[in-house]
Amino acid sequence: MPAEDTPDVRDPAEPAYDPAAPAPLDVERVPTGSAEVDAQLDRLGDADHLATDGHLEVYEDVHRGLRDALTALDARPGPPAPPSYDRRS
Repeated sequence: MPAEDTPDVRDPAEPAYDPAAPAPLDVERVPTGSAEVDAQLDRLGDADHLATDGHLEVYEDVHRGLRDALTALDARPGPPAPPSYDRRS
């Protein structure tokens, strides 16, 4: 049988391999204890459903959110300084 007459043996229900198709990374995300940070890390899961050309937008958004969370830590007032017990006479 000539090659052009060979029937396609691929299952028509099985999609063709597409390296740019969405595929979950299956990276386990462990809670950090900070609701704000955990929300940003959960947002990374949105990239699992996008083609690779859509990942950059998600990554930049998460990076911006994490940077904002770190910046907010600097803006919060810390605990008051302990009293001084310098008793020089």
